[in-house]
Amino acid sequence: MSTSTNLSGLNLAPVVGASRRNPLRMAPNLLTLLRIFLVPFLIVAVLERRFELAFALFLVAAFTDALDGLLARWLSQRTMLGQYLDPVADKLMLSSLFLVLTWMRILEPRVAILVFGRDIGMLLTAVILYATTNLRDFHPSLLGKANSFSQVMAIVLVLLDLIYTRPWVNTARVVMLDATIFLTVASGFHYAWVASQRIGQLADSEPH
Repeated sequence: MSTSTNLSGLNLAPVVGASRRNPLRMAPNLLTLLRIFLVPFLIVAVLERRFELAFALFLVAAFTDALDGLLARWLSQRTMLGQYLDPVADKLMLSSLFLVLTWMRILEPRVAILVFGRDIGMLLTAVILYATTNLRDFHPSLLGKANSFSQVMAIVLVLLDLIYTRPWVNTARVVMLDATIFLTVASGFHYAWVASQRIGQLADSEPH
């Protein structure tokens, strides 16, 4: 989530120093799989308007996301599988929640449209670059990390506002949703600019 590599930031270079053990048995990847496993229960809780449970499950998911990144570094268990699974888990959970909360008329459609549009655009760009060029290393930008963090905090505050109605919570909710909209647009344009720059550098380096 807030510290996770997004889909556009996959480091597709070989992971050095990863253990030869089955990556599915490594603690960081097990935590990521747990986060994916929590998604349907979280969505059902929201649909059934059990917002206290949904809030608790989301906090558990956020904790596992922070913990799997720390364990991957501390235990030297960074794997290629983990680099794919982690952003998939984050996007699956966040995108599903934005979609469901919009469908329930809790969120305005523009937020979900922008979030989905940015993610789809960045994913398609990454796939095209991977298939047509030798670009393999897409690091997340500071704007991308800030956007991921704002999305997590926006969901936290939206759920909190549903179970703890206080003026400051509602104000923070509005501010964070506006920040998410701004960072979604800004990070999307920044990614497009960086991708175009790298393609231009690649074209210039090719022999004529």
